[in-house]
Amino acid sequence: MTRSWQHRTSVARLSGMAGLLILATGITAQTQTLTALYSFGNGNVGSQPDSGLIMDQAGRLYGTASSGGTQGYGTIYRASRAGSGWTVTPLYSFQGGTDGAYPLASVAFGPDGTLYGTTSEGGNAGNGTVFNLRPPASVCKTVLCPWTETVLYRFTGGSDGGFGVYPSAYADALVFDRAGNIYGTTPNGGAFGGGVVFKLTRSGGSWTESVLWSFSGPDGSDPLSGVIFDSAGNLYGTTEGGGTRGEGVVYELSPSESGWTQSILYSFGAEDAPYPFGGVTMDAQGNLYGTTGGFYTGGEAYELTPTNGSWTVSRREIFAAYEGPFDTPTLDAEGNLYGTISFAGPGGYGEVFKLTPSGGGWIFNDLADFDAANGGDPVGGVILDANGNLYGTTSSGGEYENGIVWELTP
Repeated sequence: MTRSWQHRTSVARLSGMAGLLILATGITAQTQTLTALYSFGNGNVGSQPDSGLIMDQAGRLYGTASSGGTQGYGTIYRASRAGSGWTVTPLYSFQGGTDGAYPLASVAFGPDGTLYGTTSEGGNAGNGTVFNLRPPASVCKTVLCPWTETVLYRFTGGSDGGFGVYPSAYADALVFDRAGNIYGTTPNGGAFGGGVVFKLTRSGGSWTESVLWSFSGPDGSDPLSGVIFDSAGNLYGTTEGGGTRGEGVVYELSPSESGWTQSILYSFGAEDAPYPFGGVTMDAQGNLYGTTGGFYTGGEAYELTPTNGSWTVSRREIFAAYEGPFDTPTLDAEGNLYGTISFAGPGGYGEVFKLTPSGGGWIFNDLADFDAANGGDPVGGVILDANGNLYGTTSSGGEYENGIVWELTP
């Protein structure tokens, strides 16, 4: 399965990197060790991971591969330490049809400790699904022990929303409220065709979907990332397009007795690198952080700060790249931002970056560069463990040119 953004990257890479401008306010290099933990082939584990990873308390990694598996429709896999190396095990292969196909987003741990996620196709007329994946009820006595998948909801592509064939990666995982309800977005469908923010509520043995917001264009369109909660129960997210200036928005949804109310916190325009593919993350002070993809303009990282009832950009960093990040950045306790850029670094195979706050800006740190042999085109974001090691995936490159799981150690 080939994504159109991957096609743009490969075509542009052939033309060379001579046209890139160094626009970062500060650039430093840090010595890190980049290790390919696993190279995806065409087997049952899957291939072309288009999303990042999550980690359980035992240090095991979980992710999605957008294609491959027993039927070619993608997989859910787990990577576990085994001595000095890692073992990667397929947990489930999607079957296509009503079961779902081509998972593009990361999985998430639900309140019950099992895995939840979405597929971009399959389900009802190819409009995608929301699924739950559970481990076997009894101890597995074989090396390969498939988990049990349950489709919780099949989108119709109508007013309830839908995925379907879409030209960009859908990056973020689902989120849950304290009652265990599920929240997410779809880039298509809704009352105006611009995508929706949805909620799934458990009703007996099934789940009922409700649309919290349908995007119409001026209020944003095509949300390619998920949503996050603040402590008051408000939701925050981004749309890739729409807004008052047509190049995407950061929005807030607030609950009320009469429904949900949307506010546009920022609308991207001419002074920005456009198109926020990834979502936002929030610090303890309520500031929001995100990135844009910015085709041909490098993309940018931004900080939005609430001030007297409005929001202002307090930091902005333009990336020296052909196109910017696709996923939501990761924020550590010191306020540093981490992520990947799919087309940057020597040869344009992508890089892992760190942004360190400094005054009113950031210092850009190039932590590692990919070179195809050790992976290429990192689309998903990064996660950190307790020791400061970083983990992620690339959608191409590696031994079989179908992507890798990587680790970056200080």
